[in-house]
Formats: sequence, structure tokens, C-alpha cells
Amino acid sequence: MLVPISDQTAAATEGYPGDKPRLTLDLDVEVCVVGGGLAGLTTAIEAARQGASVAVLEARTIGWNASGRNLGTVLPGFGVPVTDLIERVGLQHARELWMLSEQGGGYIRETVRRFAPDMTIGEGALEVSTTDAGDRLIGWLQTIGDLGTNVEGWQIDRVREQLRTDRYFHALHFPNAFHLDGAEYLRLLVRLAEQQGVRIFENTPVVNIDPAGIRKRIITPLARVRAGHLVLAGNVHIGTPAIRLASTLLPVWRYAALTEPLGDRLAEVIAFKGAVLDDDGIDHFHVIHGDRLLWTGPETTWESRPSRFARTIRRRIRKVFPQLSDAGLDQVWSASFGQTVHGMPQIGQLRPGLWVASGFGRQGLNTSAMGGSLIARAMLSGDDRWRLFSPFELVWAGGNTGRLVGQVATVLNRGKSAAAGTLARIRERASARERQMEQRRAKRVAAVQARTARATQASRLHDGNEN
Repeated sequence: MLVPISDQTAAATEGYPGDKPRLTLDLDVEVCVVGGGLAGLTTAIEAARQGASVAVLEARTIGWNASGRNLGTVLPGFGVPVTDLIERVGLQHARELWMLSEQGGGYIRETVRRFAPDMTIGEGALEVSTTDAGDRLIGWLQTIGDLGTNVEGWQIDRVREQLRTDRYFHALHFPNAFHLDGAEYLRLLVRLAEQQGVRIFENTPVVNIDPAGIRKRIITPLARVRAGHLVLAGNVHIGTPAIRLASTLLPVWRYAALTEPLGDRLAEVIAFKGAVLDDDGIDHFHVIHGDRLLWTGPETTWESRPSRFARTIRRRIRKVFPQLSDAGLDQVWSASFGQTVHGMPQIGQLRPGLWVASGFGRQGLNTSAMGGSLIARAMLSGDDRWRLFSPFELVWAGGNTGRLVGQVATVLNRGKSAAAGTLARIRERASARERQMEQRRAKRVAAVQARTARATQASRLHDGNEN
């Protein structure tokens, strides 16, 4: 949610106004989806398109948390480094997973093209390196290229032509990636779901589920639902009915801000129109409305007031782009997401008729679209590609101890990344000074040689005249 800095309330997101009814009468459907975020809505839409009767139960309001407060970036891949993914499941398996993630991005692009052609899309994404990693860049290009992704490497000069900062070196450019207004996309999914006959209920928490038998029973405060398939598409707030699922997610709060209008100078500093994220996982930003900067970076494993991080975000902007040191923040907000221990989303069947689509923290919008459509096809068309995610089982996240360890690890990793970036810039400046000194020495040597040559020539002329 975009909220003024002076208002740190955790109010409902602007993503959807919260005008759906509460479930008050018993219901019998083929598919019941618990969780009204991006993954849940996509599952509902695709199940309804296949002819199923579908109900979505949301404990609060549609997209009230991460689904309605995201930056709208659509990238290929997952939240885990591609080399780790290949090491765990092998190259061919990783390629199939990667292609599914690409299809998720294609799903979003095609949905917008068909049903909301006026929606603004920012093309491309840059994953920038905070260290001078030219050799690694070649390795990344080869590895990601082997997975079938359209990617190109940018050298330092090209990166700094687009981003006027010395903090970034090389970059991976994903030309097929894009970003859009996440809240606007959420509203589009709600409209499409209702057009397909999906019944959406807000303020309807699930207090208990009985997944046994052919018909699953879902109990809410005022009514019950019977369904052939039950999809748990909730985040860390899914609560007691799915405590096993909730306990596998490490809650992470990420804080973001929108600057005040910066005028023409913003384009002089940031010429790239797509999304930018650094390889340290610290900063993620893009330009919106032509002259505003949307920036996210700080993270905690405990909820805190967004206003506390306004100064941190301003400091990050100032460090990366000193030219924008006086940029004021117009709005600041936070959202929580569930991060899995293995870093991959949780997609699949827990038991016959009981499905899970969760753990999309750090995964990007493409995976929520991919996960929802994949499960819908699995339930109703027998598509078994969800089994590709079988190696990434439900793993306990460690409770409060896990949250503490996660926060410490985040601080240490970001500190290590910052130190590495600082060292890289120091080395670059030292190399530049060394080159300048070499050039000055070369000029001095050339000058001495020129004077010597002139003196030698004059001496020869003199000797010749005497002879």
C-alpha cells in the first residue's frame, strides 16, 4: 500500500477496495481457494476457465498484503541462484523449471495484452553487479543461456551510460522482462475471475479444514464450504488451519518508497526505462510516472513501522545516485512475504485433492502466475508438471529462532556485499589513478625522448656544419 510517511497504519491496500461480501451461507463447489492474492486468483481464473465452480476465501481483503504492494517486476527464474538450482536438481530439470518461470511471465504479458491493453508496461530489466565481475559475467551468460533465456551482457561503459553511478559495473540485461503496476494487475485479475464466475469472499477467515475424503470441508466463522479440491494459496498469515504450511515460511518484511517528482534531472541520472536490481539483493528500483523513483531495499524478519525506514531508503538512493541526494519521499510502505528455507516456491499436492501454492517471496510475479495456472491444470486436466517442484518439500523455517537467524544472516550478507562493492570501487579508482600515473610517466618519458632526439639532431647538424 502507498501511504504518506506521516501515516504508518497497516490499512488495507489500495490494490482493491475491499467490497466483496463475507461468506454467510454454506457453499458446495468443485474448487475452493484459500487466499486472495495473485497466486490464488490465477488458480481460480484458470480453474473456472476449465469449467469448474470456484470460490475464493480471503481472511481480509483481496491482495491486502504482498500481492497488492509489490513493485510489479516480472523476471525469468526464481529466488534461488541459478547455479544452486542446477546443483540441486541437475541441468535438464533446472531447464524445465526455468521454462515454466518464463511461461509465467508470458502468461502475465498475454493477460495484459488481451484484457488491459492500455496498461503501461516498462520493458526490460537489468541485474547489475556491484563488483567488477567481468569473468563471472561470462559464466552467468553461458549458464542462463543454456536454460533457454534471452539474456545479454552489458559492459561497464554501457551500464554507466544508462545508470549514472560508479557503484555498478557489469550487468545482465533481460530484454523480455518487464514491470507493471502491481495493484492495477491485481484489479485486472479480480475482474477476470468474476467474469469467469468465480465467487470471491472477503473477511472470511478459515478456522478449520478437514482434507480427508473426496469432498474437503472448510469451516469459516459463519458458514461451511465443501469442495473436491482445496488450494492453500496463503502467505505467512494463513494461520492455524494450515499451520504446517505457515511454519515452513520465514516471514520477511520489505520496505519501499516512492519519491516526490524529480523533474527532468531523473532521466539524466537514470536513462534505463526498465527495472533495476543489484546482484546483492539489496536495491531494486525503477522509474514510474516519468519523473518518480520507486525504490525498495530494507528488510527485516520482524514487522516495524515503515516511517522508520524512510531515512534508510533516502540514504540508499543518495549512496547510489549522489545527484539525487535531495530527493524527498512522498510515500512509504511495507509488505510481508513468506520465504522458504530452500528458496523455491511451494507448488504441488500435499495429499489427494489438497494443493499448495505458496512461498512466492523473492520469486517475482511470474512464479505466482505460473504456480496458479499449473495447479489449475493439474487439478482438472491431469498436468503433472507440478512434480518438477517435488524436490522442494515443506521444510520447517525454525520459528522465532529461524527469524532471528534470518535477520542476522541478512545483515551480515548485506554488510559483506556492501564491503565487496566498496572494495571494488576502491580498486577501480586505484586502477584509474595508476593508469593516469602511467600516462603521465609515459608523457614525461616521451617528452624527455623528444628533447633528447632534438638535442641529438641539433648536435649532428652542428657537427656537420663544422665539417
